[in-house]
Amino acid sequence: MAKFLAELLGCTLPSKGASPMFESKSHSRVGLKSSTKPKTTIFSTLASEKSLSDCKKESMPQTPPFSAMFDSSGYNRNLYQSAEDSCGGLYYHDNNLLSGSLEALIQHLVPNVDYYPDRTYIFTFLLSSRLFMHPYELMAKVCHLCVEHQQLSDPDSDKNQMRKIAPKILQLLTEWTETFPYDFRDERMMRNLKDLAHRIASGEEQTYRKNAQQMMQCLIRKLATLSQYEEVLAKISSTSTDRLTVLKTKPQSIQRDIITICNDPYTLAQQLTHIELERLNYIGPEEFVQAFVQKDPLDNDKSCYSERKKTRNLEAYVEWFNRLSYLVATEICMPVKKKHRARMIEYFIDVARECFNIGNFNSLMAIISGMNMSPVSRLKKTWAKVKTAKFDILEHQMDPSSNFYNYRTALRGAAQRSLTAHSSREKIVIPFFSLLIKDIYFLNEGCANRLPNGHVNFEKFWELAKQVSEFMTWKQVECPFERDRKVLQYLLTVPVFSEDALYLASYESEGPENHIEKDRWKSLRSSLLGRV
Repeated sequence: MAKFLAELLGCTLPSKGASPMFESKSHSRVGLKSSTKPKTTIFSTLASEKSLSDCKKESMPQTPPFSAMFDSSGYNRNLYQSAEDSCGGLYYHDNNLLSGSLEALIQHLVPNVDYYPDRTYIFTFLLSSRLFMHPYELMAKVCHLCVEHQQLSDPDSDKNQMRKIAPKILQLLTEWTETFPYDFRDERMMRNLKDLAHRIASGEEQTYRKNAQQMMQCLIRKLATLSQYEEVLAKISSTSTDRLTVLKTKPQSIQRDIITICNDPYTLAQQLTHIELERLNYIGPEEFVQAFVQKDPLDNDKSCYSERKKTRNLEAYVEWFNRLSYLVATEICMPVKKKHRARMIEYFIDVARECFNIGNFNSLMAIISGMNMSPVSRLKKTWAKVKTAKFDILEHQMDPSSNFYNYRTALRGAAQRSLTAHSSREKIVIPFFSLLIKDIYFLNEGCANRLPNGHVNFEKFWELAKQVSEFMTWKQVECPFERDRKVLQYLLTVPVFSEDALYLASYESEGPENHIEKDRWKSLRSSLLGRV
């Protein structure tokens, strides 16, 4: 993962002659160019949530959508009411929680008879706490506080108090299991969850037992679905082969290309959106934090550091971007005739344009990346037959200058459209993923996790949670387009050329132009085709 991040963050929007945006085990990379100008963070207009004093009422708090969790400043300014600047190990300024000791923040997470933490705080702390401790350690502390402080272990405790506190503890556990279900793949997490849920459900109230069972059943379904998804990805990965290997056993004249499978660019853009939304949906919010987790200087346990770096779904999404870029380049380089290659380029330009209109910026960038790879961009005779006006417009929209100002403006427009959408079609926002990761990375690197006094810098984590929560809203959108199984199967499983095979196909289509290219062509013919 460290190598993946180093390659990702060293990286620019590919100019012609570049390889795809991301590094993977089988592909070379091109990175995102780092701008010296201040980073422009994209936030949509978000509504404020109710104050903590409202949550202190006996009724349970409502769970708002992620888009309503934070206001435009980065966090809810009405969450905390304290007449003092410092209270119980927590430091406030203008009624906003800015920092606190780790223990005080944990205490602040656990409800009592008169208090339930706001959802913004729950999400922010559960997201950021893994930078300081493993989730199972936090769960153990939460369980201890719930049991000891709320006297759940005492059968003779005040039943009236139990009736007030039990649903709040159950609500906290439900928030955790719904928002961070992957934490519970750890047996230690599941064991503590079951124990605390059992204590709550063992009372006389049938409602508690029913709600606890529903929570567990929902969590188990989510984890089972994740396991099935991972099995499918593993199967696809294990059966992937190089396109050149297939060509050697199957004449090119009977090979299918993507236009024969789907000749409508709009339909292909829709199917790409299906894949994007499905893979986005499986990325847990914690993966953005775990991707950049570093050793906490106040933590002496070295073992939990490596355990926290679980980013498999994020990496699978990165690999999809690579695959799509290489698929585009393969489809363009494979045709023998120049007019067919030109037609393929124009086809993908139309697909990219439809992706832009849908709000699928990740597929758009992958397609542009594939068309800008060296084996494709060097095909000058082919490009001479292409009407590139539409492609130039798309490249302008994704221009990396001024820290991707044009793209960020388009993303902001798509996000605003999503907030006021009347249909699922208008709700789609699929961000250019590497830039999203880069923004979060620099937010994480730009501020210390702890202040000089050892307090957790919670002001930083409000902003981190704001960015991740926006992504959470986008990934929950249901794809409104009809599935085309044949097209999806082709996109996910058709073999693609390796980088060497792409260069060989490119040289075979339009011969080498200099001695360096001639030498490489001879070398590739020898190694890949066994010819001199």
